[in-house]
Amino acid sequence: MTLCISLSARPSNNGTRFHNHLYEALGLNWIYKAFAPTDLAQAIAGVRGLGIRGCAISMPYKEDVIALVDRMDASASAIDSVNTIVNDAGVLTAYNTDYSAIAQLIEHAGLDPAASVLLRGSGGMAKATAAAFRDAGFARVTIVARNEERGRALADLYGFAWRPEVGEATADVLVNVTPIGMSGGPDEHALAFTAEAIAAASVVFDVVALPAETPLISAGRAAGKTVITGAEVATLQALEQFVLYTGIRPSAEQVREAEEFMRAGTA
Repeated sequence: MTLCISLSARPSNNGTRFHNHLYEALGLNWIYKAFAPTDLAQAIAGVRGLGIRGCAISMPYKEDVIALVDRMDASASAIDSVNTIVNDAGVLTAYNTDYSAIAQLIEHAGLDPAASVLLRGSGGMAKATAAAFRDAGFARVTIVARNEERGRALADLYGFAWRPEVGEATADVLVNVTPIGMSGGPDEHALAFTAEAIAAASVVFDVVALPAETPLISAGRAAGKTVITGAEVATLQALEQFVLYTGIRPSAEQVREAEEFMRAGTA
């Protein structure tokens, strides 16, 4: 049996349900498990030593794991952020499928590059998200991050503005790339943006996948805004991880069924 895992400070069953459903549908003798490591270096050593085929990396390890792998694919090295590791006979190669997922959602939603954007967050996922917006032609982006060093560094990297708090700021597109609203966290019932900012926006985008309906997404729906959910991000990035691990690309119908199975577990 081949094992794949995920490493996250707050593991969810999203990946386990999505990947395991596809393994079963395709008749693969594989299994996927989620873990919350107490020591990241030891966990990655375990991936190598135990022959674990694939490892998904979630917040807050997307940058810290870079020093622990052997190779960086261009998808990860371009933004210094990792969300996927593939183990080939003890050689660990890092990838980033978050970027491609965000880019696809920007395109599918038909977002206007002339729109203004407030992007809250400065970690590894924020890097992938900021890069996707930059590459889609967005220039009027403001990074919102309390950590000035990290916030300014991310803003400067892509030629964006920075501010420490949302405050009275508004924008056409609101993007949350922080754990605010995540199940089990200290801010699980909080809004990443003010009610005024939500009212002024046309699009509300939350990368938090658990729960599928975060407080921000619920508020955006209630206000009649276009919403893009973390569950959508999770599906797209997990699909590309599945392909990297197995070398198999499931059919659109198989992906749809796996997505439905995944979402049923978070309802």
